[in-house]
Amino acid sequence: MTGTQSHTLSILVENHYGVLTRVAALFARRGYNIDSLAVGTTEDPDVSRMTIVVNGDEAVIEQVIKQLYKLIEVIKVVDLSKEEYVDRELALIKVAATSETRADILQIVEIFRAKIVDVGSNTMMIEITGGGDKISSLEKLLRPFGIKELARTGKVGLLRGPKDVVKEK
Repeated sequence: MTGTQSHTLSILVENHYGVLTRVAALFARRGYNIDSLAVGTTEDPDVSRMTIVVNGDEAVIEQVIKQLYKLIEVIKVVDLSKEEYVDRELALIKVAATSETRADILQIVEIFRAKIVDVGSNTMMIEITGGGDKISSLEKLLRPFGIKELARTGKVGLLRGPKDVVKEK
């Protein structure tokens, strides 16, 4: 018996206007919430990679993948969760900072191997990349200082090893 779990889908699509809308609509029609979505061009400017994180059991994900392949612009779909892969997120966190708290914030930032990318008169902006848990942990430690703004990308991921050899449609 398989329960609901998080799946990271890597979807190669033709880089055309409206493809993102069609893919997102497919998930909406089936009543599935997208937990994370990141889109960008690949090494081929005519192809984009969508990385979508969605929860569901194996049967649901299989059905979603079959439906994705029915979209003409979809080239390849890989459930990264079934393979060995590397994933990362990026976050920018603007935190309140006074002359008294800057050293403490900097020490936390260094522990997480994050970077200060902007300093204002009463704020600091931090950039961090890594897994979702790492980003959430840094966010939790910075909350007491006062987070002014936060922007997180969705997860992006690639299979380990040589280029995908998964069968295209």
